[in-house]
Amino acid sequence: MTRLILIYPKEDGEIPYDLKKRISIYMKKRHEQKLIILSIALMIAFSIPISLLFNSEREVFGYPMILVYLFSIWMISIVVSFVIVKRYDE
Repeated sequence: MTRLILIYPKEDGEIPYDLKKRISIYMKKRHEQKLIILSIALMIAFSIPISLLFNSEREVFGYPMILVYLFSIWMISIVVSFVIVKRYDE
């Protein structure tokens, strides 16, 4: 369900407090939804069938492919969650 919030600032350009409160709650919901989607994607990425696709004899810089996969997904998830929190934590 998409909500459209129209903001009518006061004459001095200030947004009324109750509208600020409603907007911050709405942004927090969007923030939570993106983190939930990230969590579901991580559960899929770390699942055994997907992880075993990278269990091979190949090496990247001397490290087994499965370790490179697991630690890269972990690092990417940290960066993505940091961006989500910083962007929407206002």
